[in-house]
Amino acid sequence: MELLYEAESKTVGVDSIINALPVPPAEYAAKLAIGAADHADRADVLIRQFARADWPMERMPMIDRIVMRMAVYELLEEPTVDRGIILNEAVELAKRFSTDDSHRYVNGMLTSIANEVGR
Repeated sequence: MELLYEAESKTVGVDSIINALPVPPAEYAAKLAIGAADHADRADVLIRQFARADWPMERMPMIDRIVMRMAVYELLEEPTVDRGIILNEAVELAKRFSTDDSHRYVNGMLTSIANEVGR
């Protein structure tokens, strides 16, 4: 999440952030960040599809968007990762790093997306 947050904040590619680190991130963290960035357009379509009309994607906190993009990437591209683990980790990240209500919104959105994509 931190890699994606820094990349979006600086409007640079996540590869640039990873390459500039003095110590490389854990292998799965790098894979997840790169995968989520590479599949952001596809994830954004699903996020927009299930977003409330009064709370479009552009209005969501950056952390919420990033957390959902990571989870959508895992739902679509990492079939060996259990759906429950993906959703739980996303909700926990939203609880810890975003607004007081974000975890509920993230949970509802990702549950709907997971059902849509058959996970």
